[in-house]
Amino acid sequence: MTGTAHCTKAPLGLVGEEFAKQRGSCFSVYSHRVEKLTSLKRFSSVAAFGFSSGLPLLLTASTLQAWMVDEKVDIAVIGLFSLVGLPYTLKFLWAPLMDRYVPPFLGRRRGWMLVSQLALILAIAATGFSRPASKPMIVAALVLAVAFFSATQDVAVDAYNTELLRPEEYGLGSTVYATAYRAAMVVSGSLALILADHLPWKAVYLLMAAAMLFGVAASFLAPEPQLKVKPPASLREAVVCPLREFFGRPGAWEILLFIVIYRVDYNMIWNMTTPFVLAAGFSKTDVGVVTKGIGMGATIAGGLLGGGLMMRLGLMRALVAFGIAQAATGASYLALAHLGRSYPMMVTAITLENLCGGMANAALTAFMMTLCDKRYTATQYALITSFMALSRYAGSAPSGFLVKWLGWPTFFMTCVFAGIPALLMLTRFGRWAFPDEETPSPPLRTEQAEAQAVQREARPPAL
Repeated sequence: MTGTAHCTKAPLGLVGEEFAKQRGSCFSVYSHRVEKLTSLKRFSSVAAFGFSSGLPLLLTASTLQAWMVDEKVDIAVIGLFSLVGLPYTLKFLWAPLMDRYVPPFLGRRRGWMLVSQLALILAIAATGFSRPASKPMIVAALVLAVAFFSATQDVAVDAYNTELLRPEEYGLGSTVYATAYRAAMVVSGSLALILADHLPWKAVYLLMAAAMLFGVAASFLAPEPQLKVKPPASLREAVVCPLREFFGRPGAWEILLFIVIYRVDYNMIWNMTTPFVLAAGFSKTDVGVVTKGIGMGATIAGGLLGGGLMMRLGLMRALVAFGIAQAATGASYLALAHLGRSYPMMVTAITLENLCGGMANAALTAFMMTLCDKRYTATQYALITSFMALSRYAGSAPSGFLVKWLGWPTFFMTCVFAGIPALLMLTRFGRWAFPDEETPSPPLRTEQAEAQAVQREARPPAL
């Protein structure tokens, strides 16, 4: 007798309520397996789009710079090419368009992803046929197009992940995405440079363009988020309503301030890690092996650990626990500053910094995803991440001056205390409002409706 027959046909002597309980148990097991497969498909889609998002980044940055050095381009021109990354900062400006308009294929998110991926394939391939030495302006235009379509893909992918995953999956999902993103950067960074030693740069960029087909396939195969909300009915609504809905919540400005300062302590240490390790007497090989090798592995492990723990702790307790761990890593660098050139302590400090930083990043990303109203996910997430970017500048910019003024030991102690304000802000977590998709935003009044309202107000009261 097969397992299916056993679940659907009552054995001899099993009747009534006992049979119903057995059938219910079998159905529960079946439902659990289906849910596991569905969850695996969601995470697989997140990983695929993480790879697709991470691939173009270095093709407009370090990989492009290496090509330009090979072509003997002036160093000042190479420096100016860093400006092509501006679309990644300004992507919130056109995010409302992606909330408002739905492509006629694959849905609101996957449709935009497919459009941006196909455009990226063309732009990356065209860059491969360009000549950085003789036509730098053409190269600039092409890589600017790559950055623009890459940032556009990021907006669509961020919105897709937020809408696809369940709230309890946000922590682990963000880690899966970040891991795939870093893997793609290895392909378009390290692997591309290795290939460039054996192939022409044109062939390298054509191979990178072909690698984007992985993202195209994912756009066709990935599941569509099941949402009950409707997209904005007009462009004006897509621009105004996300801002009005977000800033109309209690504690909106507090939330943005928290996002800015939550990782300030980590960014202070991260920006000074390489100068400190070299000043402590370690070699550049030590820096490369430990910070770039072991450190990256610890970051990935921290993200996976943090994502898993979040499902047990919940969001608020995870933010507190990981924030404390992140701030405490400054103590390990303080110990290294007192010990001097201690290789075990250096490995320990860098491992703890990246492990705890990965955990805190998973919690913060999950927190930002919960802040998005599903009607305006693209616009609100792009806005929120632009504030998160301020944290890098707020922590990194003054760090060198602080080291010069305070010295290394006091600087690392300052980093520990720098994490306290964000932890204190979490005492107000219960007062912060999160979106309620069941309550629609009040519609924007059209010009005709506003004119009618003015006429009613001007009308004399009836006797």
